[in-house]
Amino acid sequence: MKRNIQAVLFDFGQTLVDSADGFRAAEKAAKELLFNDICSQIGPLQWEAFVSRYREIRKAFHARSRLSRTDIWRAVYETFGARPEAATLDRWERAYWKTVKVKTKPFPETREVLADLSRFYRLGLVTNTQGQKSGGSHRVALFPGIERFFEVIVVAGEGGVPPKPDRRAFRSALEAMHIRPDDAVYVGDDWRNDVCGARDAGLAPVWLKHHSVRRNWPDGNGTVATIADLRQLAPLLARR
Repeated sequence: MKRNIQAVLFDFGQTLVDSADGFRAAEKAAKELLFNDICSQIGPLQWEAFVSRYREIRKAFHARSRLSRTDIWRAVYETFGARPEAATLDRWERAYWKTVKVKTKPFPETREVLADLSRFYRLGLVTNTQGQKSGGSHRVALFPGIERFFEVIVVAGEGGVPPKPDRRAFRSALEAMHIRPDDAVYVGDDWRNDVCGARDAGLAPVWLKHHSVRRNWPDGNGTVATIADLRQLAPLLARR
């Protein structure tokens, strides 16, 4: 069925901006800090065993849309029988997000594409909280040149809105825009949170597997519209 597309909603990280280098650097630093502190409490550990367990715990938290870094780190401490200091974790978390922010940059085509789309569609943003304690700290605010294009911005996981892939995250933006799900498209990079979440909420998902992002992409089985560059979005929408 052909849709009457009135609104295009976007994810933020790895959809409009590239934070991959920032997350890699922040994760590397965090793992080293945790490893050294845990070893100081319980004695020597094998680095490979530590990293394997760290990744397992982080993956389990992300699968439940629990994104707080301090919560993940506490679980890592507990699994090795060590005890973290709350003040230390808070300091590490601030450093973590500073690293991510410093190394975040818009994809080259982002502003041009948003400017072009805004001439024909209403635009919204639905992005997950970064798991920080304070609201209003999402890094989208660092990019007013991007932020200004959005009629509605929902930071899911804050203000009583559950994080994606919960359909209420998408519906809250649509309700604020007075748009039906059938009349909207959602563009994101994450298969579970963005593609499956948007589809469950009734929006038409578009999966962005950006050509500049290094990732082991899951198998989407060819069931969803897929693009490798934001400039491919407008022609795709024109065919709907």
